[in-house]
This record gives sequence, C-alpha cells and structure tokens, in this order.
Amino acid sequence: MSKKEEIKEEKNIEEQEVQQEDTQEASAEEQLKKEVLQEKEKFLRLFAEFENYKKRTSKERIELFKTANEELMTVLLPILDDFDRGLAEIKKAKDKELLKGMELIKNKLQNSLTQKGLSHIEVKQGDTFDVELHEAITQIPSPSDDLKGKIIEVVEQGYKLGEKVIRYPKVVIGQ
Repeated sequence: MSKKEEIKEEKNIEEQEVQQEDTQEASAEEQLKKEVLQEKEKFLRLFAEFENYKKRTSKERIELFKTANEELMTVLLPILDDFDRGLAEIKKAKDKELLKGMELIKNKLQNSLTQKGLSHIEVKQGDTFDVELHEAITQIPSPSDDLKGKIIEVVEQGYKLGEKVIRYPKVVIGQ
C-alpha cells in the first residue's frame, strides 16, 4: 500500500470511529432524556398525591371541628327539654318574675349552643311526615282526613349540629 492509501484508510477508520462515538453519544443522550422524563412523571404523580392528601386531611380536620362538640351537645339536649317543660309549668302558675328569669336563663343557654353550631329542626303540627327527618313514636287515628299521614303532635324537638342531625324530632302521626 502506498502512503496515500494508508492515510486515506486511516481517515476512513477515524471517520467510522467518530460516527460510532456520535451514535453512542446520541443513544446515551436519548437514554438520559427518557430517564429524565420518567423521573419528571414520578415527581408530578408524587406531587399530585401529596396535594390530594393535604386537601383530604384539611377537609377531615374541618369536619372534626364542626362535630367535635357533638357528645357535649347530646348531653345538653335533655336540659333544654327540661327548660321547655319547666317554662310551660311556670306559665300555668302565672308567676311573671319567675317566668322571666327562667326564660332569660334558657335563652342564654340556647344562644350559647347556637353559636357553637346547634340548630333547632322546625316541625309543626300538620307537616308531612318524612322518614328521613322524623322519628315516629306512635300512630293515632287522625282527628280529620287532612291530617292522615301528617304530624299531629311533636313529643320531643329535634336538633342539628352543623348539617348533621344529632337528634331526630319524635312525633305522633295520624292514621
């Protein structure tokens, strides 16, 4: 071989080596890009999971604060009922000063409980009986046809704490 051919062959070999190095670099670069994309996806999924976790725990915490007083409220409800019965008896006795004092105490207690989220469930005679909202104690023959299947008497008031019913109103319905 002549010197020119040797130089030409060496150049060809060098060019082939450079091309191989370029293809190896390109494949390594593509491999790294794929790995970066995979890691980016993992990060985004983890971030989304964490955001969902934060939302869920904050919602649970809010619900817990709303109903944290539920046990205390259920203990105080019979006291409110006793106030109502006591006020009814005092009204019969017609002692104005005693009635006024008892009403002030009851209103103060009721306002304090209302500030903590307790609300009264409004039920009146003649309302339609709803299984989801009322608890039927008994059925009696209705005094008139228009009261059939309707509430005749409210025996015990119902209460909600926030949106949750903690005691259903106990009612008597007409047959």
